[in-house]
Amino acid sequence: MIESNDVSSLLDPEIATMLAASPVNIGEILGGLTPESVVTIREMFAATPPPPLSDEVTREDVSLEGRGTASVRVHRPRVQRANAPCVVWMHGGGLVLGDNRMDDARFDMWCHELDIVGVSVEYRLAPEHPYPTPLEDCYAALAWTHRNAASLGVDPTRIGIGGASAGAGLAAGLALLARDRAEFAVDFQLLVYPMIDDRQVTTSSSWIDPIWSPAANTFGWTSYLGSDKGTDNVAPYAAAARATDLRGLPRALVVVGALDGFSDEDIDYAKRLRHAGVPTDLNVYAGAPHGFDTFGDLTTVSRRCNRDVDEWLAARVV
Repeated sequence: MIESNDVSSLLDPEIATMLAASPVNIGEILGGLTPESVVTIREMFAATPPPPLSDEVTREDVSLEGRGTASVRVHRPRVQRANAPCVVWMHGGGLVLGDNRMDDARFDMWCHELDIVGVSVEYRLAPEHPYPTPLEDCYAALAWTHRNAASLGVDPTRIGIGGASAGAGLAAGLALLARDRAEFAVDFQLLVYPMIDDRQVTTSSSWIDPIWSPAANTFGWTSYLGSDKGTDNVAPYAAAARATDLRGLPRALVVVGALDGFSDEDIDYAKRLRHAGVPTDLNVYAGAPHGFDTFGDLTTVSRRCNRDVDEWLAARVV
């Protein structure tokens, strides 16, 4: 049994080495998020040089009518099959950081290798835009994709959703919202360490994750929900772990590191999806903290996770 909230001794050795060698302590920066610092931290991340991208995938930004600054970036293979599957994706960033450029490299690979269309959502961020605005931006993006399926060359019965971290939390809420509004179907949900429980009452929620600490998590949820955070006033669409009826949701993959502060809530959500009759795969990676897959080819566990996610998605879009 873990007797302390310090799980650093259990970190995967390759990840621990990389974190120790990094000139920037991301966990410390994110742990210091405040209403005053969030803009500066956004600018810092936005200044990160973009990854190299191939010429095999085209990218087009489209505004979402009536949704303020919200938009989508459409990623398409230059040579695209007819009636292609599509993934609508929400980026991470604790609901307060990030943009859909974070998804460029992901779709540069997925669109080319899996021959799919990607729609990455530029939803508006909290605290300037609290719930339900970011979620409704994502819903508008999903609705836009369905309306424009023919012109995109997309099969409307094969549109799935997904995201990482806060984006995966938005995807989980979006799956619930789409089910209940019943305007269109969602084929699957791909949830990479989803941020789904504002209450922070699980054992793992107090662990000092080296990337996304309890303090950072508190800031993200408070920015999104305000004074409702942790109360009975929070809707399941805002925090999917609060949903009591998971029947009729699309099949799911839930991915999380065993040391992630979200691990308990994510494992429990996958269990409850399964109990509700939803076909669900759950992958938990020993020694892995939040965001571990972003180490790409640099660690064994991140390589394995990315391979597993790619293989799961490939099976959905054949």
